[in-house]
Amino acid sequence: MPDKNDSSKEPRRPRGATHGASARHLVSPAQWAESVVIGAPPSLRIFAIAGVQAALAVLLAIVATHLSPWPQLVGYASLGALAALFGRFATVERRMRIVVICALLLALGVLVPSLASWAGALPWMMVLVLALVAGASTVAVSWWSLGGPGAVIIVFAAGAAYNPVGSGAEVLARVLATLAGGAVAVLSCLVTDRWRATELKNLRLPPVHVPPWSHQWIAAGRITACAALAAWIAFMLGWHHPAWAAIGAVSVMQGGHLHITMNRALQRMAGTIVGSFIVWAMLAQQPSFWTVVAAIVVFQFLTEVVIGYNYALGQITVTPMALLMTYLASPTVAATMPVERVLDTMLGAVLGIVFALVFSSVDDRMHLHEHRSRAR
Repeated sequence: MPDKNDSSKEPRRPRGATHGASARHLVSPAQWAESVVIGAPPSLRIFAIAGVQAALAVLLAIVATHLSPWPQLVGYASLGALAALFGRFATVERRMRIVVICALLLALGVLVPSLASWAGALPWMMVLVLALVAGASTVAVSWWSLGGPGAVIIVFAAGAAYNPVGSGAEVLARVLATLAGGAVAVLSCLVTDRWRATELKNLRLPPVHVPPWSHQWIAAGRITACAALAAWIAFMLGWHHPAWAAIGAVSVMQGGHLHITMNRALQRMAGTIVGSFIVWAMLAQQPSFWTVVAAIVVFQFLTEVVIGYNYALGQITVTPMALLMTYLASPTVAATMPVERVLDTMLGAVLGIVFALVFSSVDDRMHLHEHRSRAR
C-alpha cells in the first residue's frame, strides 16, 4: 500500500484556491483598494501620440462623411477610424499591419450583424450573432496578437450595426463607410507614426505572456456564452442596446487574471456612471453637430492619455465618446442612452466576473490566492 506520508506525492492545493475563497478575495477591502490605485503608464508620450492619431482619424472620418453625399453613415465611418487605437507599442512596420487587420475586422463586425438583419433574423437570433462576433473577435485578436483595446472594439462595431437593415444596398453602404474610416486610420497612422519611433527605441516593455491555444479557445467560449447571456437578459428586459451589455461582459473578461478581471469590473462600472452623467449633461444642452464632433475628438484623446493610469479614468472619458458617436448615428435615442448605458454596463460587468470565477481553473484561483497573499 502507498505510504500516506509519502512526500513525493503531489502537494495539496491550498484552501485559498477554492471557489469560495476566491470569491472572498474578490470582494475583500484589499481588492477594492487595488482597483483605485493610480499606476504609471509604460510611456505617457506613446499614449498621447496614440490619442492624437485616433482623434485625428476619427475627426477626418466624421468630417469627410458629413460633407459627403452620405452623411447618415457618419457613425460607421467613425467606427472604422477606431482601428488607429491598435498597435501603439508595435514597431512602425508592424503597426501598419495591425491597423489594416483591425480595419478589416471592424468592417466584418459591421457586416455580419447587418447581413443577419437583412436576412430577417429575429431579435433573439441577433443576440446570438452578437455573441458569436464577440467570441470570434476574441480569437482573431489573439491569433494576430493585435493587443489592446482588444475584441471589445469589434463588438462595439457589431453593436452599432444591430439596428434593422432594409436592403442589400444599406448593408454595402455600412461596410464601405466602415472601410473608408479604416482607410483614414491607416493613412493617419502612416503619416504620423514616425512620432513614436524615437520613443520606441528607448522603451523596454516586459514580455507578453501568450497562453496556450487551448486556453485561448476556452476563453473565447466563455466570452461568447457570457456575452450571449448579458445581451439576452438586456433584450428580455426591453432595453434598446443589448450590445452594450455584451460589451461590458467582453471588456471585463479580457482581464488575464481574476484580480484584474475584478478590477476591470469595478473600474468599468464606476467610470461608466461618471461618464454617463457627463454625456447626459451635454445632451441636455442640445449641442450642435460640430460641438458633438469636437467633444468626441477631445474625449478620444483624453481616453488614451488617462487610461494607462487607471482603467476607470479611461471609462469616464470613453463613455461620453461612445455615446456621442451613437448619438450621431441615432439622435432620437439621446434621452435614454446614459441611463441604459449604466444599466447595460453593470449587467455585463457583473455577469463577466461571475463567469470568470465560476469557470476559472485551479491555476487561476491559485494565482489569485498567491497574489492576495503577497499583497498582505
